[in-house]
Amino acid sequence: MLDPSTLLLASLIIFCGALTQSLIGFGLAVVASPLLYIVEPSLVPAPVILMGFSIAALTLFRERGQLEFNGLQYALLGRIPGGILGAMLILTAPQAVLGLAIAFIVALAVGLSLLKFSLPVNRFTLFMAGILSGVFGNIAAIGGPPLAILLAGKDAAQFRAALSAFFIFSSMIALTILGFAGLLKLEHLWVSLMLLPSVILGYVVAGRLVGKVDKQKTRAFTLVLCSLSAVILTIKSIIELS
Repeated sequence: MLDPSTLLLASLIIFCGALTQSLIGFGLAVVASPLLYIVEPSLVPAPVILMGFSIAALTLFRERGQLEFNGLQYALLGRIPGGILGAMLILTAPQAVLGLAIAFIVALAVGLSLLKFSLPVNRFTLFMAGILSGVFGNIAAIGGPPLAILLAGKDAAQFRAALSAFFIFSSMIALTILGFAGLLKLEHLWVSLMLLPSVILGYVVAGRLVGKVDKQKTRAFTLVLCSLSAVILTIKSIIELS
């Protein structure tokens, strides 16, 4: 179980991540995973995936009228082999190496978010995005960026709804794989329940801010925060390796 100071810090991090995801469609894991891994490595990936499932369910309920599920099943199929590969890496890699992997995934997500390019949305690209999402998701709970980049051309509400639907089902797949790999434990569920109020608070606050905040400034701030987190985690992991 977490000590009170760690729980308070983790709750603040999860609140910021939930607020970000509720506003722009993704971001809970990108914001939370590197910071939580620095605070307490056991919080990544299972509790973050559970928190991501919660915020995705809340967001989808709000945006349910905008949902278009066309083709997302191919991304979910890709999530299965990708998730198995990610779980294998968790079981075999030292903690410091996993820290570097998480920092790399965050940096890659930031870099891809800054690039202005578009890919055709078809069965193949959705499946490949699902594989990358599975690998990233089961290592660092960061499964959103590959699909977010692919679906970037959608209307904002449709974008949030589509990603939320994907997160709900992909989280179930990820947790099932982690469970079979022995990486999902009862203490993860208890910690997730303790962090759940932060998710709900982030969602409620975001509901009051939607339409009132500049989405581009929010996105830019999120990318800066994630970049700093990746740098800090990289330094920490290199020190541990040496």
